[in-house]
This record gives sequence, structure tokens and C-alpha cells, in this order.
Amino acid sequence: MRSTRKQESGFTLMELMIVMMIIGILTTLAIPSFNAAIKSAREAVLKEDLRVMRSAIDSYTMDKQKAPQALDDLVQDGYLKVIPKDPMTESRESWVTDVSDSLHTLDQTDPGIDDVHSGSQETGSDGQPYSTW
Repeated sequence: MRSTRKQESGFTLMELMIVMMIIGILTTLAIPSFNAAIKSAREAVLKEDLRVMRSAIDSYTMDKQKAPQALDDLVQDGYLKVIPKDPMTESRESWVTDVSDSLHTLDQTDPGIDDVHSGSQETGSDGQPYSTW
């Protein structure tokens, strides 16, 4: 009696290789777009963090009649809940502050921090270093 084999189901090696090649092509096309989206999101966070911190510095200076001497002053006096992480360096300690001897209001008695920048040396999508934003 002749044995009958059931027809085996599955994929051939060629079919699997074609599928893997298609996945590889799609991945190489998607990774640059993904990286660009991540960079764009980090830049948006950086712009917002800088806007918030600069506003807090200005409010502190106007209210206290003196500029903050450190970013921690903004947290201690309630102008910020926490110092945000620099999205480009992933660190709270990497912010670079500009300290000026000039007074920005007529009532200001002490100079101090008047601006803040990212500590990153990378270049943004606009061609400018993040440290100049």
C-alpha cells in the first residue's frame, strides 16, 4: 500500500527572503524620518523650555527688583516648579546662563542672570547652534 503524505503547508525559503528584504527596505526608509521627527520634537521642547525660563527670569527680576543669581532661585521662590531637563543634553545641569552687570529696570538693585541657553554644541535644523537659541 502506498503511503499518502499530507501536503505540508508553510513558506518557502524564497518567500521568506522576499518578505525580509521588503521589511529591510521599509526600515531603511523609515529610520531617517523617525530621527527627523525626534529632532523636531526635541527642538520644540527646547524652544518652549527657553521661553518659560526666560519669562520666569523676567518675572523674578521685576518682582524682586534684582535678577536671580542661579536658576535654582527661580525654583526656590516658586517661579518654576523644577528646572527642566535640556532636551538636547538630557541634563538639568547643562543650561548655560548669561550673567549681565547691566540693570534691566529702573528699580533693579542687583545684576544677575538675564538669559539662558542650551548647553548643547549641536546645530539645530535652522543651521544655528542650540547654544545660541
